[in-house]
Amino acid sequence: MKLVFLTIAILAICFVLLGVKVLFVKGGKFPAGHVHSSPALKRRGVRCASHDNE
Repeated sequence: MKLVFLTIAILAICFVLLGVKVLFVKGGKFPAGHVHSSPALKRRGVRCASHDNE
């Protein structure tokens, strides 16, 4: 039973730490992980494979 509580506590800490920017910064949001929203990839000419078929 201790292992279950320890696991839940570790997961809760991880979720809080991952969301620090979202929770504590005004207007904070998670960074976009899509190729089309990355300026560095756009400069290199990298495109999303699913949009190339359209």
